[in-house]
Amino acid sequence: MRAFVLSLCLALAAVPGAAQVDPVSGVIQRQIEAFLADDFETAFGFASPDIKSIFGTPENFGAMVRNGYPMVHRPGRVTYLDRRPGTGATYQDVEILDRAGRAHYLEYEMVETPFGWQINGVRFIAPPQAGA
Repeated sequence: MRAFVLSLCLALAAVPGAAQVDPVSGVIQRQIEAFLADDFETAFGFASPDIKSIFGTPENFGAMVRNGYPMVHRPGRVTYLDRRPGTGATYQDVEILDRAGRAHYLEYEMVETPFGWQINGVRFIAPPQAGA
């Protein structure tokens, strides 16, 4: 068993970036993966306490995402863009191509909590300027 664990650790160390998962975009990505699996309980777990208090249950949260953010519920491609620090939060811009190939730009407000980084809100933003 120890040999297996050691082999696994060595294999992961050999994969570029495997040990350097970005904590902010990693939370967003894991939430999107949960949406793809229709696992709203797990997806709800990545929400901040403020968001949890607004929606109350994973089912309510899932309904909001399905209806208000269908491109997040079923993305075609996700690209992480600029990130900016703010007062009490970090803002991560994300380009999501829906399954029809239309681009949507969203800003994720991320807050650091005792449980790690959590999503405190998502809003639509204008596309970045070309050449900017």
